[in-house]
Amino acid sequence: MGAVKIHHLNCATMRPPLTPAMVAHVLLVERDEGLLLVDTGFGTGDLADPKRLGQPFRAMVRPMLDPGETALAQVKALGFAAEDVTDIAVTHLDLDHAGGLGDFPQARVHIHQPEYDVAMHPNFRERQRYLPVQWAHGPKWTQHADPGDDWFGFPSVTALSDDVVIIPLLGHTRGHAGIAVRDDAGHWLLHAGDAFFDGHQVQTPASCNRNLAGFQVLMAMSNKLRKQNTERLRELVASHSDEVTVFCAHDKAQYDALAGR
Repeated sequence: MGAVKIHHLNCATMRPPLTPAMVAHVLLVERDEGLLLVDTGFGTGDLADPKRLGQPFRAMVRPMLDPGETALAQVKALGFAAEDVTDIAVTHLDLDHAGGLGDFPQARVHIHQPEYDVAMHPNFRERQRYLPVQWAHGPKWTQHADPGDDWFGFPSVTALSDDVVIIPLLGHTRGHAGIAVRDDAGHWLLHAGDAFFDGHQVQTPASCNRNLAGFQVLMAMSNKLRKQNTERLRELVASHSDEVTVFCAHDKAQYDALAGR
């Protein structure tokens, strides 16, 4: 992949009742081949028409919808143009992760194939979490299936060279995945999406904010798989923290620690 510089962006601040403030942790990776985004948070279309997010969702997470927090605004603030983003890798297509896709219509969108299939053909329960308007521009989808390569004991599939890989982490959605990116020093950052919501869940001993724990169960399509993958991530952190940094999409403390490096 050549020279790499990784930026940590918060592309949505959310303030659910009775829980800590949440972020939408997005990676912007400067590559010789072009910029890569990992997830997108909310986009300009969501801010222009917040009603499309749905009243239940807005009441549940109380998003700030700050124009300065969109990935597009932050990409421009770093001196780049939207066209410089050549690739986007998504952990899943929940509305708080995929809203910025339309701001980068020329980018290839890398996705775990089962997540693409589910989002395009959701069942009744899933219809609330996926917003087809967020990809109505017709993204250049690049679907990745049949993981088999070993990545620290996890099956994986290459997304962009050997330095950006998709790690299936099913449970939160039926096609949910993590995205792992390797930096210049050979250290991996694993964006685990919504595989967990509280960074303490992958520490030993594990803990979790009580309200976040309930929210995870509510949102999981398979809570059994979600719990199994959280345990596997905890084992990864315990045994390979010198080689891999694992973080989730919404833990503000994890975001602040990484963004402040």
